[in-house]
Amino acid sequence: MSSSETWTSRVPASVRPYLQRGPIAALFLGISSGFPYSMIGATLTTRLAQDGIDKKAVTAFSLAFLAYNLKFLWAPLVDGFRLPLLQRLGQRVSWLLLAGVLVMTSVVWLGMLDPRSSLTEVAIAAVLVGIAGATYDIVIDAYRIETLRPEQLGVGSGMSQYGWRLGSVIAGSLALYVAARGGWSLAYLLCAGLALPAVLVGLILGEPERHIVVSEHRGWRQAWHATIGPLSEFLRRRGAILVLLFVLLHKIGDTLANLTLRLLLNDLGFSNDEIATWDVGLGFFAMLIGIFVGGILYARIGLKRSVLISLVMMGASNLSFAWLAAHGHSNGLLAFTIGFENFASGIGGVVVVAYLSALCNLAYTATQYALLSAAASVVGRLLTGTTAGALIEQLGYVQFYLLTTFAALPGIALYVFMLRRGMIDQSLGSAGRSRGDREAA
Repeated sequence: MSSSETWTSRVPASVRPYLQRGPIAALFLGISSGFPYSMIGATLTTRLAQDGIDKKAVTAFSLAFLAYNLKFLWAPLVDGFRLPLLQRLGQRVSWLLLAGVLVMTSVVWLGMLDPRSSLTEVAIAAVLVGIAGATYDIVIDAYRIETLRPEQLGVGSGMSQYGWRLGSVIAGSLALYVAARGGWSLAYLLCAGLALPAVLVGLILGEPERHIVVSEHRGWRQAWHATIGPLSEFLRRRGAILVLLFVLLHKIGDTLANLTLRLLLNDLGFSNDEIATWDVGLGFFAMLIGIFVGGILYARIGLKRSVLISLVMMGASNLSFAWLAAHGHSNGLLAFTIGFENFASGIGGVVVVAYLSALCNLAYTATQYALLSAAASVVGRLLTGTTAGALIEQLGYVQFYLLTTFAALPGIALYVFMLRRGMIDQSLGSAGRSRGDREAA
């Protein structure tokens, strides 16, 4: 027995899947994926506020996040176009390197600008960080899916989420710490280094073994195939329309409930200290535990049952919001509500991301995952932005959260229907099948 085998044999069986090469790589990929979002989010908002920028101008910077919602528009470029000077590195690794350099360059440029004297340039730089970060996301998601084996998708998705949150937290806290001592330019310069972990993963592991080059076309034929191929391939699968409908529906109730929670807490009279303790503190650790449990569930009981469990738990968590709204101010009940909701969301985030990953064809990983992940969030965000506040005013909090619970039922019912008809297995792409399964199909 080798020393490495002796060491891993001492680790609990539930932890061993997280120590494999693929999931560890997913952790570092997630770190690089998470930090650009933080740089144009809370960090930039704090910087602009400290520089005395008008609140209306600060909120207008949220447009920089549009790139993350629209990234599916240029994802086919990542799948279909080979970078001419970096071909020897492989398609995925070369794009990792290019996108990483673009992210670092745009973050450094954003840090060098002074919002008080060049607010327009700061806005342009923020948008470029959003575009570069979204492009990095496209490549990182494709690399993660193609590096992991089908049975590792759950654990790998969990590690990726750990990495995303770690990258976001490090970027936010490091920027504030350094800015207070050495200025914002130095803070952004140091944070730009968080793009390196994904680049190093690509250079060390090389091109993913599961990546499939589907076309050798060039020019307009290449562009057409990269754009139309991913969608047409997906729609040819049995139950594809129902799968897309499920992806659109499954997060509506959860999104409506989560994005209105702070309004509820404010109206129930919770103090900032109480919110920080339970929503930020306890919620964060409950989410981390849920992510870990989600990866184990996926590995132990498989995709189908773990997704169903997560859907039921996320729907049920909305009932706890209704309970809190009906009961009123209670730290004990708030702790339960936040803990249960974040635990359920942690599990759901892992297994549903793993399911979306498994739906991808390895020849179109970047494009199909970008499309599926965008579809999974767009309906909930649109409804939240346009109707949530009005519904709360008309119905009251208790009835609103009961409504969000019912909003989760169509997604659960549709998933059960697909499960009974065998559509879950039949709709999976090559990313969710082992080599033997793909050859048999």
